[in-house]
Amino acid sequence: MKNTWYAKKLEEYAKIGGYKKPEKFDDVLKLDSNENFVINKKFQQDVISYARANSDVREYPLGGVEKLVSKLSKYLKVPEKMIGVGNGSDQILDLFLANLASKKTRILTSDPTFGFFEERCKLYGIPCTKIPFSSDMKLDIEKFNANLKKCQILYLDSPNNPTGFQFSKNKLESLIKKFDGLVIIDEAYGEFGDSSTVSLTKKYDNLIVVKTFSKAFGLAGLRLGYFVANKKIVEVFNQVLQYPYPLNTLAIEAGIASLEKVDQMREAAEIIKSERKKIIVNLRKYDAFTVFDSNANFVLFDAKGADKRVFAALVEQGISIRKLGKIGSHLGCLRVTVGTKEMNSKFLLAIRDLLG
Repeated sequence: MKNTWYAKKLEEYAKIGGYKKPEKFDDVLKLDSNENFVINKKFQQDVISYARANSDVREYPLGGVEKLVSKLSKYLKVPEKMIGVGNGSDQILDLFLANLASKKTRILTSDPTFGFFEERCKLYGIPCTKIPFSSDMKLDIEKFNANLKKCQILYLDSPNNPTGFQFSKNKLESLIKKFDGLVIIDEAYGEFGDSSTVSLTKKYDNLIVVKTFSKAFGLAGLRLGYFVANKKIVEVFNQVLQYPYPLNTLAIEAGIASLEKVDQMREAAEIIKSERKKIIVNLRKYDAFTVFDSNANFVLFDAKGADKRVFAALVEQGISIRKLGKIGSHLGCLRVTVGTKEMNSKFLLAIRDLLG
């Protein structure tokens, strides 16, 4: 390629690397991407059947987003004018970053934080101040307070990916109250946690809470996200920042159908919470691991330098988990998705066979 301006730009982008997706293995038990396999197949089949019956994909989805927002309004107990939607929560975050931040905007976040968000900040050249987790994967609220005046945007994924840590609602509100800038709380895993900040959007004009159908509703493949914020932010997002047709017709109708089955989602979430506790308790039986608390649908643990060996041994037994490596002072971190009871039992038996 000639040494043109765009060749230099491509070279610059290539150095960033981009968001790293998990390794792809054939014929394995997939516990590496925090997908929800607990919500049963019938839920998925019913939702897709409804979507197919109520869709004509020859037409643009005119009015479809408004129907979905109406359903979300009832589910979230907030006015329709406070809700925006996107092609997954990733796209929503990307649009806010691309349009509300710049190279002169400093973002305050945790280290680690959601990998996609971090990579987009690198892409746009947005500087970040990162507050590191402690050795037991907890965050110090005072360190955030001390840095608020130096930053214009506060981003927290709560519960955090990949640690599973979640600030209490009261502590988050104390940050929001003190901060003059924009606060983005990413609640992709919120339904598996202890609380939600959605209700605080009625109280604070600077708060955006981003959520998704990918995790608790088990619809990751449909790429369906949404957010709650004050009416002015939503109005500008919908009319100016967002695409004219951000969601396809099938995703819209599937989202509407899934919101008719909220009880099934909540039942699955409770099973995941119970199974999460079982995984933590069982992994803590082994001195080979340091296991961290979690408020998400996954468990992070440090294999203390043996992470590559544990990961490879599990793949040999037909189980894929996420290999993360160094996080803070922990050098060999692995993350396992909380699956069905059968999936989790298979994982724990494989660990027992490996370490027993």
